[in-house]
Amino acid sequence: MFANAEIETMPREKLQALQLERLQKAVRWAAEKSSFYQQRFAAAGVGPDDIQSLADIRKLPFLTPIELRQVPAMDRLTMPMSSVLRVSYLKQVASEMLHLYSNGDIAHNVEMMARALVAGGVTKASTVGVQGDMADSRLQDVQYALEFLGATAVPLGTDYRSWLRLVELVSLDAVVSTPQLIMQLIIQMQAAGKELADTPIKSFFCLNETGLMNLLQRHVVERAHATMYNFYAAAEVGTAGILFQCAEQQGQHVQEDFWYPEIVAFGGSDPVEGDNAMGELVLTSLAAEALPLFRFRTGQAVSLRRETCSCGRTFVRVSTPFTPM
Repeated sequence: MFANAEIETMPREKLQALQLERLQKAVRWAAEKSSFYQQRFAAAGVGPDDIQSLADIRKLPFLTPIELRQVPAMDRLTMPMSSVLRVSYLKQVASEMLHLYSNGDIAHNVEMMARALVAGGVTKASTVGVQGDMADSRLQDVQYALEFLGATAVPLGTDYRSWLRLVELVSLDAVVSTPQLIMQLIIQMQAAGKELADTPIKSFFCLNETGLMNLLQRHVVERAHATMYNFYAAAEVGTAGILFQCAEQQGQHVQEDFWYPEIVAFGGSDPVEGDNAMGELVLTSLAAEALPLFRFRTGQAVSLRRETCSCGRTFVRVSTPFTPM
């Protein structure tokens, strides 16, 4: 199933033309509107006119998580606050990030999330629980995407008593959550003398804040008898839909019309070109308006898979060392 078959199955040549068009526009926008990127581009000796091909992205400077966290969001913002539609404060163990979103940013994030949910089997007949604090913009994107698809969204909140009651009252097909909250749900149900495997829940969409995979996945799958779909939801990127798994579970598709992936050598800048050759995942936003990201070093060890997936999607896939081949 596809949420946007035209984009998700777009021929590579046409997709790359779209990527170049958006990359050039994004670099020009950042160079004109953001003092942060004006300074970074000037220090690297690069400007909008230097981006004539996708390969020219290598002329742009890398951005590390440490560098990103050291610069306030307001200093990176490309528009006045009157054009910002949403603000979200994301806190993790090692970092905190303030994210600002324009109307276009929200629309793009919801579009990506809708594609990702459909790839995991969500339809208009689905009933999906959303577990967590709905002040988190990433979860708001999930709810809007579910409603856009015509599925039933059930905000579960963060109180385990509400979880248990809603699981009892509503026949959920799937749950969107984090590894920690999924484990809490399993533990609280067990404490109540119940098993998650006895519920209709057959899919978990897991928002992983520290990596591409849920390290508790095997335990959850065994306990819940459910399928796990992983999302990369690092606080630095401010969204959870950049990468997604389809039903084939053979790596994670990159939403290439919105994000451009590179694989580079760890600790260096040389590109890793070969299929299945391992390196560090670097991501560049192609359509972000309020807070664009250029060549963000994720720290994630992946290989790139360019062949068309058996699901029919032409988006490239990234695989971790733990992804089935």
